[in-house]
Amino acid sequence: MTQPDYDDLKIENPPQTLREIVLERMRGAILSGRFKSGERLVERTLCDQLGVSRSVVREAIRYLEAEGLVEIMVNKGPMVARMDWAQAAQIYDIRMLLEQSAASACAALADDAVKAALRRALADLEAASAGDAGTSDAGTSDTGASNAGGGLFQATTRFYEVIFTAAGHHIAWEIVQRLNGRISRLRALTLATSDRHVSGPVRMARICAAIVANDPAAAAVAVRDHLAEAAQIARRLLENEGGK
Repeated sequence: MTQPDYDDLKIENPPQTLREIVLERMRGAILSGRFKSGERLVERTLCDQLGVSRSVVREAIRYLEAEGLVEIMVNKGPMVARMDWAQAAQIYDIRMLLEQSAASACAALADDAVKAALRRALADLEAASAGDAGTSDAGTSDTGASNAGGGLFQATTRFYEVIFTAAGHHIAWEIVQRLNGRISRLRALTLATSDRHVSGPVRMARICAAIVANDPAAAAVAVRDHLAEAAQIARRLLENEGGK
C-alpha cells in the first residue's frame, strides 16, 4: 500500500536552533548600534543577558567573526569590529561592480516568473520598511532595538538574491553573501539618517521597474544612483565618527 501525500503535514519553516536565535539577537544588536563599534563582548555578560551557556555564545561569536562583524583582539578577546571609510569604500566598490552587472543581466533575461518574484520581493521590502519606520516612530524597548531593521535586511537580501539568481551570477552572489554582515551594517548606518534624497525602497522600486521593463541600461543606472547616494552618506558619517 502506497503512503498518500499529505502536503499539509510538511514543515515549511523548521524551528530555529538556540544557536541561530542567539546569533540573530547578537547580529541585530550590532547592526542596530546597541553594541557599539569597538565595544568588548564579554562572554559572561552575554551569557547572563541572553540566558544561554558560554559554548552557545562562543559559537555565535565565531559566526559573527566570519561575517566581519566581530574581531578577536589579542589579550582583549572579542569585540565589535570597527568600520572606517577605507573599508566601507571597498565594499561599495565591490557592490557597484557586482550589482550593476547582475541587474543589467537580469533585466536582459527576466521572464514573467522572474518579474513576479521580483515584484513580490519588492512588496515584502516595502512592507518591512514601513513596519520598521512605524516601530521607530513609536519607540522601542531594548529588546526591540536589538532586532530593529531585521525584517528589512532580510527582505533586501531576498530582493538582491532574486536579481543575482535570475542573472545566473551565482559566484557573484556567493561573494555578496560573504560580505553581507558588513553590507547590512552599512545599510543600517545609512538608513538611520534623514539625508537620503530618495528613500531606499524607492531606489529599489526603480531597479525593479527597469528590470521588469527589460531595460539593462536603466537597471545599471538605477543601481549606480542607489549605491552612490548610500556611499556618500556612509562616508560622511564614518569620517565624522573617526574624527571624534
